Amino acid sequence: MTFAWFLKTLLSTLLLPPGNALALLALACFRRRKRWAFAVAVSGGVLLLLQSLPLVGTALMGTLEDRAGAWSPDTAGAQAIVVLGSGLIRPVAEFGGETANERTLVRVRRAAQLAGETQLPVLVSGGRPLPAVSSEAAAMAAVLEHEFGVSVRWREEDSLDTPGNASLSARMLAPAGVKRIVLVTQAFHMPRARLLFEAQGFDVIPAPTHFVSKNGAGFEALSLFPSASALHNSYYALHEWLGILWVRISGG
Repeated sequence: MTFAWFLKTLLSTLLLPPGNALALLALACFRRRKRWAFAVAVSGGVLLLLQSLPLVGTALMGTLEDRAGAWSPDTAGAQAIVVLGSGLIRPVAEFGGETANERTLVRVRRAAQLAGETQLPVLVSGGRPLPAVSSEAAAMAAVLEHEFGVSVRWREEDSLDTPGNASLSARMLAPAGVKRIVLVTQAFHMPRARLLFEAQGFDVIPAPTHFVSKNGAGFEALSLFPSASALHNSYYALHEWLGILWVRISGG
């Protein structure tokens, strides 16, 4: 664990739900004798409520998914499929230990579908998240090869975040002359991932999967009731927008 990683985690906790709202409530609690404390407490409560509403969480996801690209990409001229990891489940007895979590699995399934359609070689990218024993790339390769029958040509097992996915994948694919890739990740993650891979010199064909905001259900009364899944969506959407802002400021 590095200081930079700790600082990044701390800032993310304070800026993203539910930490952003809880920080306001904590500030109001510690400074409760101040005239402005009540207003800060109310602001924290309202912020937490809004971020927990399905209507808000889905809308935030939609601002990213509208930029993700078509679910059915034109893969003409592509040289490889690159699929990004998004975490592990550990341990899982029926799978002999660690395996891909639900976010990673939906990406792997989409990559397997595309590999079957295009016969392109596959790169899996994802390092070892603490406190896991194996890497995300190893788990993804195991699922692709043993469950979908898709061989994996490259395993990038050292990255710890999306910038690392991009830079280390570029280093691995350079000897093979691969420049035009089909990039597989969830729709909300695609805008930032595409920016980072393009910054590494790739010509990216986006192949997004799992569109949260495109289910066609329309407005429902339940979308005005707080839920844990809505808070989850708000967290990931705001996380991606902060990441995109940082990419724009830092140049990748």
